[in-house]
Amino acid sequence: MSEPPVARLPDIRQDPPTASDEAWKVEDEALLKIAAAHALAFRRVQHERRQWPAKSFADMRAVFARDLPEKGQDGAAVIEELVRLSAGGLSAMTGPRFFGWVIGASHPVGVAADWLTSAWGQNTGSHTATPSAAACEEVAAGWLLDLLHLPPECSVGFVTGATIANFTCLAAARSEVLRRAGWDVEAQGLFGAPPINVLIGEDAHISVFSALQFLGLGNDRVIRIAADRMGRMQVAAFKSAIAGCNGPIIAIAQAGQINTGACDPMTEIADIAHRHGAWLHIDGAFGLWARACPETANPATGCERADSWATDGHKWLQTPYDCGYAIVRDAEAHRRAMTITASYLPAVAEGERNPSYFVPELSRRARGFATWAMIRALGREGIAEMVARHCRIARHMGKLLSAEPGIAIMNEIVLNQVAVRFGADHSVRRGDELTAKVIDRLQADGTCLAGGATWKGCSIMRLSVISWPTTKADADRSVEAIIRVWRAVRDARPEGDA
Repeated sequence: MSEPPVARLPDIRQDPPTASDEAWKVEDEALLKIAAAHALAFRRVQHERRQWPAKSFADMRAVFARDLPEKGQDGAAVIEELVRLSAGGLSAMTGPRFFGWVIGASHPVGVAADWLTSAWGQNTGSHTATPSAAACEEVAAGWLLDLLHLPPECSVGFVTGATIANFTCLAAARSEVLRRAGWDVEAQGLFGAPPINVLIGEDAHISVFSALQFLGLGNDRVIRIAADRMGRMQVAAFKSAIAGCNGPIIAIAQAGQINTGACDPMTEIADIAHRHGAWLHIDGAFGLWARACPETANPATGCERADSWATDGHKWLQTPYDCGYAIVRDAEAHRRAMTITASYLPAVAEGERNPSYFVPELSRRARGFATWAMIRALGREGIAEMVARHCRIARHMGKLLSAEPGIAIMNEIVLNQVAVRFGADHSVRRGDELTAKVIDRLQADGTCLAGGATWKGCSIMRLSVISWPTTKADADRSVEAIIRVWRAVRDARPEGDA
């Protein structure tokens, strides 16, 4: 049977509407073209616009404040109004000098695929109703495992981001370690279940603690493992802690500490965890992508030994948001924890992959399209080149900044994270004050965007180099701005001086 023809949308400048166009009105096409024009205009100026919003949340709350409309309005007018109202409060998160958080810049290929995803409107809860979306997701899942050098038998759930990826993986972990202890958590819940020991590094990301909270495992009752100055779990402390555990055990490691980029010593941790029958999960929101590049893979050595992994597409793969991956070695444990069944849902034949079996959602967008498009566009070589380039740029920025008197780099730059401290030759309190002032002035300056954090008891500026358009020239321009602002803060008279 021949393939159905691809629909050709009418050109509103030339094609008069016909009876067959009823489902696709001329006004609808014009509306989408208006939105596309505004989107392109926004992206066109990302290289030169302020990297931080011109207006505050309070400003934008006042701008958007309206009573509930009693009557509807023309769609084109609504879109024009939305663009006008939003303008002052939009950050240049897709720009080349946005270093504020560890987030990618939504590559145009991924955005285009995401536009199609919204337009196609495929609810990817079932492979029979949305075969294209399900098949694309299945292929993209295989590509992800290949890129990250993870076992090919793993199952992959396409979720919103790393928080829900951690939740999904840890749900599978909870299910399996309790099953081994003779408890069916899916049927019986946690009431009366054997207590689960959860071991986690003291410098783990907050999203993992949120996932533990959602799963009823608590974020305070965990066993926190001491970490070194880079945030890596100390092997001796982990070994001692797990030796004192009785019953089911889940160990959680980290690939890519949010402030330093460091990875836990995975090979040693995996050996110890598996000797004690523990499930080892890795939060690899951005650090797991180091494995996609030979130049940067070494810090993430041993990650393949884990039982589950959480990572994000909207970080180093540069997909739009709402794109994370829950990867589980034991596909049966993954399905058991996530499967939703109902009489109205289609049956799944042997060997078929139903997308909803691996995520905590039934109704969801077709996230596989953007993932497939980005991997197809960049390829293995393009992804490796981008990861390597960002890590080189981070080291370059660290070298330039550390040469300036009064600035210290607080981490070994192993990946793309640079932790910067100002007033390094002052007291901790004074250094905190100077660092905060530099961040505030830099954000007001707008040349680049960097955020603040607390690391090992000190305030730092954190630079996250992970946007696909960022070049060495962008780094140099940003470093010049940071040093200029630092000198102004350093040389300013203390408040209260005459």
